[in-house]
Amino acid sequence: MPRIKALPFCLCFFLSLPAQAEIYRWTDANGSIHFSDTPPMLDEHHRVQVRPTTTMPMAENIRQSDRVTRNRKELDRLLSPNSKHRYAKSQQAEEARTRQCEQYRKQLDRLQARLRAGYGNDRGNSLRQRRRELSQTYSRECVLK
Repeated sequence: MPRIKALPFCLCFFLSLPAQAEIYRWTDANGSIHFSDTPPMLDEHHRVQVRPTTTMPMAENIRQSDRVTRNRKELDRLLSPNSKHRYAKSQQAEEARTRQCEQYRKQLDRLQARLRAGYGNDRGNSLRQRRRELSQTYSRECVLK
């Protein structure tokens, strides 16, 4: 009776072992590559070495995910506008420079419109001088950088 009870356990154990079959590879006369678990009779064949599968424990995946999440949060913190980090400061400086350049562009457009509208001789000279100075400042701070 105990042998009959042990039989299903032994059977399950042996069926759960991975199968170790040999794999053969060969090329036929037409140049087609074939794979099989039985070697061909007439063609020259090679035995293929199958590498075992690589598994990573789930705990390692979770630790790696946590590290990536921490790194992303740290990067977001460093690049936030309130940060005292140099990258955030450079981004803020770039935004301020863009706003200033836009202001220069608007001032130049207004001066150009005033020059087109008509002016007296003295007034035209001062507007052109102001346009020259503003254009040089715009070029120096916005175009050349």
